[in-house]
Amino acid sequence: MQKDSGMKKIRLNDETVYISGAVILSLATAMLSAADFGLSVIVSPAYLVSLKSSFLTFGQAEYVVQGILFVIFCCVMRQVKALYFGAFLSGVLYGFILDLWRALIPHFNPDMYAPGTLPMAVRIIYFIIGFFINAFGAVLYFKNRYYPQVYEFFVKGISEKYQKDLAGFKLRFDLVFLLLTLGVSFLLFHKLVAVGVGTLIMACCNGPLIGVYSRWFDRHFTVGKYKRK
Repeated sequence: MQKDSGMKKIRLNDETVYISGAVILSLATAMLSAADFGLSVIVSPAYLVSLKSSFLTFGQAEYVVQGILFVIFCCVMRQVKALYFGAFLSGVLYGFILDLWRALIPHFNPDMYAPGTLPMAVRIIYFIIGFFINAFGAVLYFKNRYYPQVYEFFVKGISEKYQKDLAGFKLRFDLVFLLLTLGVSFLLFHKLVAVGVGTLIMACCNGPLIGVYSRWFDRHFTVGKYKRK
């Protein structure tokens, strides 16, 4: 990285920001699932599917959910571009790294420590860290020229096409996924699973927090040299 003397900002390359987004978001998800205070509503449906399935990991269930959302995105945009599939490939990368975090870190591995069995102090620390880095990881996806995974791609693409405020649209998107999570939870388990006080906190606060991070990032950093059309 180097200082951009004209803009007086730190210049980062797209690849660094893109990979960092995938690593940070997957780490946040692994932390939040271990904390077991409720997951982000964005990843909860995939988590619920993985719990119910005997052959899908959390990361692999993400492929399924993001694939469905990708189809919806193309319908709303009323077009399908070959480059759009980069978003699905980003989802595959994210899911792979998520499964890797859960396999390599004992506290994140549900076969070694079932969700909710860690000491309360550790769970609280994981939730707090996971909450804050989850929003920052999403911002990194928004700031580079590569297509983010389908969740962020959907928010970015629709908000730009219909000229919606990014933070506000993200908040509404999260609330829709909260309702979806509740529906899937009762449908598959007939009770609330993966939903808790943490879920409500993230549903209400992720959008505004992303707005704060985004403004801070723009003040201090610039990414790449070109903008994707």
